[in-house]
This record gives sequence, C-alpha cells and structure tokens, in this order.
Amino acid sequence: MEEGKKKEKILREQVIQAAIKYYEFKHKDSRQFFPGNRIPYAGRVFDEREIVNLIDSSLDFWLTTGRYAERFEREFAEFLGIQHCSLTNSGSSANLLALMALTSPKLGERRLKPGDEIITVAAGFPTTVAPAVQYGAVPVFVDVELPTYNIDCTQLEQALSVNSKGVMVAHTLGNPFDLQSVRSFCDRHNLWLIEDNCDALGSRYLYNGEWRYTGTIGHLGTSSFYPPHHMTMGEGGAVYTNDTTLKRLVESFRDWGRDCWCPSGRDNTCGNRFTQQFGELPHGYDHKYVYSHFGYNLKVTDMQAAIGCAQLDKLNGFIAARKKNWTQLRENLAELADLFILPEATVNSDPSWFGFLLTVREQAGFTREEIVNHLEMKGIQTRMLFAGNLIKHPCFDGMRRSGKGYRAVGSLENTDRIMHDTFWVGVYPGMSGDMIGYMSDTIRDYCTK
Repeated sequence: MEEGKKKEKILREQVIQAAIKYYEFKHKDSRQFFPGNRIPYAGRVFDEREIVNLIDSSLDFWLTTGRYAERFEREFAEFLGIQHCSLTNSGSSANLLALMALTSPKLGERRLKPGDEIITVAAGFPTTVAPAVQYGAVPVFVDVELPTYNIDCTQLEQALSVNSKGVMVAHTLGNPFDLQSVRSFCDRHNLWLIEDNCDALGSRYLYNGEWRYTGTIGHLGTSSFYPPHHMTMGEGGAVYTNDTTLKRLVESFRDWGRDCWCPSGRDNTCGNRFTQQFGELPHGYDHKYVYSHFGYNLKVTDMQAAIGCAQLDKLNGFIAARKKNWTQLRENLAELADLFILPEATVNSDPSWFGFLLTVREQAGFTREEIVNHLEMKGIQTRMLFAGNLIKHPCFDGMRRSGKGYRAVGSLENTDRIMHDTFWVGVYPGMSGDMIGYMSDTIRDYCTK
C-alpha cells in the first residue's frame, strides 16, 4: 500500500512537471507590444499554476464538485469576509439561483411569488433581469445616473408598490452603486436585496462607516468567473450570503431541488437520513431523494474550481492592476472632458474596475459609431454597455406590445442616452502601460484631428 502511494506521487509529479514545460512552450507570452497590435477589452491572465491545478484535479478523475470546489468556497468566502459561498456553473446561473432561492415556501410571507415586483435597471446585462421574468415576477425599471452609470436612487420610492418584493441590480463595470441608500430603502420596506457583483469583484463600499466588499451588503451577492471577469474558471460563478437559510435554499435549487444538503459523495450529514417525514412520502424515506423545490443541476466541476483556486491567489494583484490601468486612462483622457462624459467613482466607494466607460457628448463633432469604428480599425477592442436599454431588445417585443410584464419609472432618459452614445474599453490585468498609452493616444488623436 505504501509502495503504491509512493509510485502514485512520483507519477503525478512527472505529469505536473511535463505540464509546466508545456505551459512555458505553448502559453508563456514574452512578446513585446507594438502600436497596432490587437488590444482585447479583456482576457484570461494565467501561468503554470492554473495548469498545474487543472492537471492535478484531472488525475483524481473526480469529475463533479470535489476537494478543490470545497477549498474555493471556503477561501473565497474568507476573502470577501462572508459566511457562505456556493459555487455554480456561471454568473448567470448564480443570478438565477439567488432569485429562485427567494421563491422558496420555506421563507413564508417573505417569499417571492409570480406577479411580485423586482426593482432593477435596463442599462445592464440581461441575466440580471431574466430570472425574474422567467419566474413570472415583474421587473420595474428605473433610470441610471451619469457619470456613475448606476441606479438612480431618487427613483426608488417612485418605483415602490404594494407588490414590491426586492431590488436586484448590478454594480456597473465595477463601480459600486449607492449601497447605503439602496440597502436602507430595502430595510425600510422589508425588501430583499440581490447584488449582481459579476463585474465588480474586489470593489469596496463604505457602508455604515465600515469598508466592505460589494456583494456582501445585500442579502445575496453573485459573481461570474467567465474569462473576461476579474478572475476566471473558464465558466463558473458563485452565490454568497451571511444567511444560512438562504445558503441552503441556493444549494437546494442548484442541486436538483433536493432537501438534503450532504456534499457530493457523502451521506447522512444531518444524522436523520432515514428517520424523517416529508410531504406524503413514507416515513423514513431516504432524505437524499427528498425534493423541496423544482430545481436544476448547476454545479461546477472540480477541474474548474482547481483553476479558480490558483486565480484566487492572484486576485489582489488583478484588482490592483485594474485600478492602475483605469487611473492611467482617466488621467490621460482628462483633457477630453468637453467631448466625453468621463466616468466617476461613486461617493464612498473604491471600485475594482471592469472597464473604462465613455459617453460621447452632443457637441463632440463625431458619433459613437464613428469613434468605435476608428478604434476597432486600430486594433482596440470596444464594447457597448451591454444591452444599452434592455426593454428595446427583441426579447421584450411581446411585453411592449401587450403593455404587461414590466413597468418603467419615467422615460429612462439616461438609459437611452447610454444606448446611443456610450462605449467602453478594457482595463484588464493583461494590459501593459504601453497598451494603455496607445489606447489613450489613439483616442486623443482621433478627437483632435
């Protein structure tokens, strides 16, 4: 037995050393940047440590959630300073699980029911809103403010109705929304708050005099680990909370809707596997096959989590690089404030930026399309602020025609402005100072030609 373990260790080390050599041959990038080289808006930043973890996990051939997933959930929760983290297969699934957890009958009168309303914004990514629509809840859209691009808190009371049950909104491109105002509003009216933190991992907000990470101030927070985000597993996401009841509900919906909370491959965590009564099932029916919800299978694999563990060790460096790149762009483009609405951090916040937003002013002398086309031709990748105005998209055609299924507060003037005039460029950690300088020079040169 001992001899077998020694041989396994030797073979595993040989495989890992071969993987490191392969990384250095195939992936290690020592190329110098030259003006005109393509600059993506985002991308994965990794080294041999991610590949080592991935190979190490694959050798176990434990293909579902396992030791790396448990490690990541523990260490990620420690990083955020929160009690519970539940891994899932994407940030969009994280948003789905966060909302569906609130529909559980176990929450009694506070549960979200079809027809109840969720306050949100249309200037963002669709999967912040899609879970509410798909469940049969009603999104209520309020406008956003410029230059923070976040929810306009002055419209919250106007959005409120007897059917309001929660607020679900994202921190726009890493810039925290006014959490003090939004959480206070939710507390006054007994509403749930879900923070879509997918674009803001590592951002902080001064809440009640204490600096806290975004995603930890609401009842539930979500993250995405898709390659463009602050850290990656390839695909992957997480839901986090300080509420043990909500944690168990999230994991029930994630894990087929089951009532049992045993980790994968383990039995009888509760100690009452065959001694309980549920619904009209026979007394003592196996707790591992009791279903309290109509759930899904949205777990992450251990190989994805293994990559995440290596990325998590680098997260502080990633955050610092994003802040540095954003600040350099902001300083370099300050002279163009008469042509662009330049982004500003929310008061009492310390953003971990996802991108650098620019809104073309009316007097600029050029359109968004014109400058975006110029930048793309120069090899600088650009992006819109996601949906622009989500309710103008084809997925809302039926609801717009019927006048049912959503509400909007006012005209959403700034949301429409973003749809027409706003774009952004990247600040991800893979960008060098030369790349930031080239982007700045290209934008300045176009504007002063």
